[in-house]
Amino acid sequence: MTNLVVGLTGGIGSGKTTVANIFAELGIELVDADIVAREVVAIGSPGLTTIAQHFGDDILNSDSTLNRAKLREHIFSKPEELEWLNALLHPIIRTEMLKQLDNTRSPYSILIAPLLFENGLDRLVDRTLLVDISPEQQRNRTKIRDSVTAEQVQKIIDSQASREDKLSKADDVIDNHGERSALRNKVVALHNNYLKLSNNT
Repeated sequence: MTNLVVGLTGGIGSGKTTVANIFAELGIELVDADIVAREVVAIGSPGLTTIAQHFGDDILNSDSTLNRAKLREHIFSKPEELEWLNALLHPIIRTEMLKQLDNTRSPYSILIAPLLFENGLDRLVDRTLLVDISPEQQRNRTKIRDSVTAEQVQKIIDSQASREDKLSKADDVIDNHGERSALRNKVVALHNNYLKLSNNT
C-alpha cells in the first residue's frame, strides 16, 4: 500500500468526481467504493451467488447480472433483509477496497466513498477530504445532471450525514462553490500537502 490513504467524500452533486479526476490527472491512483460495490456482485462472484441463493433466481436478469430493481423491492420495507445484505456485502467490499489500495503505487492514494463517514470507512484512511457545497447547490446541480425532481434529490440528501456533521469530521475541506479553475488550484494545493505528508510517514 502507498504510505498515505486519503478518503474523499461529499454529498450528491458536490463535485467529488471532478475533484477525483483532477487528482488522477496529477498521477494519483483512485479506488472507488461504488465501483468496488458493483464488482463484488458481478457475474460469477461469490457475492452474487449468495444473493441468488438467498432471494431466488428471479433476482437475476436474463443475462445473469443482478437485477437491482428487484433487489430493492426485496429489501424495501424489510429491515431484516437489508441487514442481511449489508452483513454479506460490507465485509466483502471492505476487503476488496483494501486489496486495491494495497496494489496502488502512487505517492499516496485516494479512496472515493460517498458514505465515508456513514459506513465507518474513515477508519480505513489516514486523512479525510470533504468536497463541500450548500444543500441548495446540491439540489440545483443534481436536478440538472440527473434530470430528477427536487424532492428526489432532497430524499438522497436526507439519507446522508448532515453537512454540519461531515464538516466537523473532515480533516480537509474543499469549498466547491466557485469555478473549476479555482477548484483545480485547491486540489493542487492539497496534492502538494499530501505529497509532503506521504514523505513523512
